[in-house]
Amino acid sequence: MGPGIHLTLHHTRAAELQAEAKAHNQAAATRPHRPLRTRVGWTLVEVGLRLATPAPQLSPRRGV
Repeated sequence: MGPGIHLTLHHTRAAELQAEAKAHNQAAATRPHRPLRTRVGWTLVEVGLRLATPAPQLSPRRGV
């Protein structure tokens, strides 16, 4: 494959990806509750990770 063909394929694929991204963004704009659902979902993931991670061990105080 020559460099010209490779460049043409690259431009074609880039145009396809840009079209898919534009379609995805337009579809996401029609769903007004998506950002809230996303934030709540990531908050639940964070809470779950905090619960699954063992708490750090506190060293006992000396001389108190």
